[in-house]
Amino acid sequence: MAEKWIAEAVGKHPGKLHKELGVKTGEKIPEKKLIKAEHSKDKTIRKEANLAKTLKSFKKSGKR
Repeated sequence: MAEKWIAEAVGKHPGKLHKELGVKTGEKIPEKKLIKAEHSKDKTIRKEANLAKTLKSFKKSGKR
């Protein structure tokens, strides 16, 4: 497994999921749109929505 897999996964196409779902860049994607995208027929949108939901669940800490 790559050491910085998150940066590699997100860095390829930043903002693509926002564009596909019609959400302005910089705004949070609503939960209902993420759920709908997870059940999309498009395989890449499903994977990106799943990754977004996974990253959303990570704990954010201010100190490191």
